[in-house]
Amino acid sequence: MTGPKNLESRTKHIRETWAKRCNKVLYMSSVETDFPTVKLNVSEGRENLYWKTIRAFQYIHQHHLDEADWFLKADDDTFVVIENLRYTLSTYDPEKPLYLGRRFTPFISQGYMSGGAGYVLSKEALRRFVEGFDTGKCTHFSNIEDMALGKCMETMKVEPADSRDVKGRQTFHPFPPDHYLIRQPPRPRPCSVAFVSRGGK
Repeated sequence: MTGPKNLESRTKHIRETWAKRCNKVLYMSSVETDFPTVKLNVSEGRENLYWKTIRAFQYIHQHHLDEADWFLKADDDTFVVIENLRYTLSTYDPEKPLYLGRRFTPFISQGYMSGGAGYVLSKEALRRFVEGFDTGKCTHFSNIEDMALGKCMETMKVEPADSRDVKGRQTFHPFPPDHYLIRQPPRPRPCSVAFVSRGGK
């Protein structure tokens, strides 16, 4: 996912680094350019991010479904170690309805994957996501893209798969690198005060 104003400041760096290790890369935008970008019928802006995601997956389903087993959605400020991602996905079957990422648990019963960390849909998950909108089973119930997609995944019986490594550590990270590299100070705990009465006073 990218936009016209980010092609030179962000997206070109993806093209020159980790995108080279993908089987296929599509840069989704609101306009077509010779970068190249795919023009989606949606305006830029955070309030349109979920529609952009819907249109992107519909486009992929129509034109590229049989060119890959797994489909990674990442924003233009994301860095991916593709070799590690391939290793994580190697134990799963792309013909099963699965999606992976950094799982958050509020609001959706089975949780949802953080959009900031990027997430991966199996081929069957992609089919079901598009079917959800074609049949009306999924709706645009929220502008919060990752949560709304998670709701559709739950509706379409797409299960969240475990993306942690063999030591139980997260492999998808939604926050900037310094959040993980620099020790974070503990959050202050609220004070509790107990009043003890003496002699009935």
